[in-house]
Parts: sequence; C-alpha cells; structure tokens
Amino acid sequence: MKRDRGYFLQLLQKARSLVIKIGSAVITRDDEGLNYEVLSNLAYEVQRFLRENKRVIIVSSGAIACGRAKLNLYKKPISLSEKQALAALGQADLIHAYEEVFSKYHLKVAQVLLTSEDLSIRNRYTNARKTLQTLLNWGVVPVINENDTVATDEIKFSDNDILSALVAIALPAEALLILSDVDSLYAEDPRLNPQSERIGLVEEVTEAIFHMAGKKPGKLGRGGMYSKLLSAKMVTTSGIPMAILPGRTPLVFEKLFSGEEIGTVFLPQERRLPLRKIWIRYYLKPEGKLILDQGAVKALLEEGRSLLMGGVKEIEGNFSREACVECHSPEGKPLAKGLVNYSSEELRRFLTEGFRPEKEIIHRDNLVLL
Repeated sequence: MKRDRGYFLQLLQKARSLVIKIGSAVITRDDEGLNYEVLSNLAYEVQRFLRENKRVIIVSSGAIACGRAKLNLYKKPISLSEKQALAALGQADLIHAYEEVFSKYHLKVAQVLLTSEDLSIRNRYTNARKTLQTLLNWGVVPVINENDTVATDEIKFSDNDILSALVAIALPAEALLILSDVDSLYAEDPRLNPQSERIGLVEEVTEAIFHMAGKKPGKLGRGGMYSKLLSAKMVTTSGIPMAILPGRTPLVFEKLFSGEEIGTVFLPQERRLPLRKIWIRYYLKPEGKLILDQGAVKALLEEGRSLLMGGVKEIEGNFSREACVECHSPEGKPLAKGLVNYSSEELRRFLTEGFRPEKEIIHRDNLVLL
C-alpha cells in the first residue's frame, strides 16, 4: 500500500484509542487564563469520539499559565519554587474547567498527575498503565498533566509533548494528536520566516526533518517544534501515527478524519521495537555511562552483539545491578542504552584487575541502540 496521507487516514479511522495533547498556548489566552472556547470545542469533539466507541486520553498543559492568570503574575524570570506553587494554584482551575465543559455531554474526567519516575520505575509504570486502562474501561476521560508541584529537574519530563508520546506508547494508543499554536511543521520556523514551506506529510523523522525545527519553545509552554518532532520519532518507531494540528481551529478532528489537508501527519514505521526495548529507550533515565572501545562499538552497532567486559574502557557514575546506563563511543557519542548485570563498583574492580566475567555486561535483549 502506498504510504501517503490516504494511508494515514485509513490508520486513523481504524484507531480505537487516541491520545490528544493540548498545549498551554492553545488552551489559554494571553494574561486572561483559560480559553473556554477551545475547551468547549475539544469537549464536543471528544464526546463524538466516545460515541464512536473510541477511547480518549487528554494530556493537557496549562496549570502554570492558569496560576499566573489567577495571581496576575507575569514577571520573568521565575524560580522553580514559584512555578511549582503556580502549578498547584492553577491545576485546580484547570481540572475544574475540564469537568465543567465535559459535564455538558454527561462525561466524567479524571485528573492524573505524573512525573517521569512514574513511567521509569517498572512497578509504578505498570500501576499507572492499569489505572489509565481502568478509567478508559469505565468511560472516563483521563486528563493527564505533569506533576509540576513536586517535579524537579531529575524527575521532569522535558515537556508535555514528550509526556504525551510516553503515554501513547505505554497504553499503547493507536494515534497521537497534538494540538499546537503552530498549525503544521514548516521547512523553517514560520515565526522567523513567514514564507516558509508547509510540510503536510512526514514518512520518517530523519535528521533532515529535525533540522527544520529550532529548539525555540512556545510562548507559554516549555516545548517547541523540536520536542514535537522528538515525540513523533518516539511514537512512529513504536508503530503509532501522529499529527500536529492547529489547536484553535473549530472541528479540527472532524476535518482531519474527513481527509482535509490540515496540519502535518507522521506515518508509523513498519519495524517496531519490542515493548521492553521501548521501555528502556524512552522511559528509563541513565544512572551512569560506559565508555567503549572501537571493537565494542562495532560489535554493538554492526553485529548486534551483547556488551562484554573487554569492550569497556571507563565507567562513569555510581549505579547498582540492573540499572540503566548509556554506552558511549571513545569520542563520547551516546550509542546505546541498556540494563547492566553488574554494579559500578563491580565493573571498576573488573577493570582494575583485568577480570573478564563469564556473564555479559549488558545482554543484547536488554540493549537498545540510540
């Protein structure tokens, strides 16, 4: 079958579970709090999905923006503790607004606040997944946001684009739809070059595609087009199609599902990573680094082999057995992530003594290339 927008549309129409991400710049008005017109449009379209027996999860930004508007506090820069306090203040308004607009269609919503630890620690990841699936089975619409009130740099997602991708992979969903203040991907940042070419279809998220987006964030949120492309890379390599859509356009999903040329769509890849390797690649944060020699680099990248002690030159960081570590080339380039069979203390002793354990350092089943 030809991999074009028609192919994407077929996948979308068959999808039974959807993750919808809505950004701060879409859901809020400048200095005025929430945009109820956008929220009402979203509720209307989501209730239509549910009537078609689709399951919907919403990943919503906006808590900090709501808190700012509540206090009329727009000074910059703003400290981490102030952001966390604003999130605590604004999250109540945010979920209340969702309850209000969805209740018009006799729908219930559930607030779910996550940090990256909730998806990187296996039992917490499993519990979060079961909770979401139970809510969906009950016909409830989960509204997920990062738990900004307690999240620190060590346990933060980079932004809600990444969170939405991780949630989509965890379920797994069958489509990720991102509502943005920028209507599509462009060959260059349209804020800097208004004449830039719009890209309607992306078959594969390559380095050339990443070069089309700067790392400049949106006006109110932490993310930007770069983070949306990273999300697209994550979900499409997991077999999930994605779209970036103009978030303030009324009936935007109806337009997309009817085949209208709107937004940018990303086709899923046919070769998918096993779920365990997806978990290692996208959910786990490395606790240390292993610097490899060229022989080990070749064995990993070209031969698909496990990592043996003979290929390890240096160990950085302190970690326990079964921790996630990154494998780097001699030049310091990250090549792979994996779960180690030995602690950093054991590995340093092996290195000092020249000892070669019989067991591999990282088995290839627990190793994923970056």
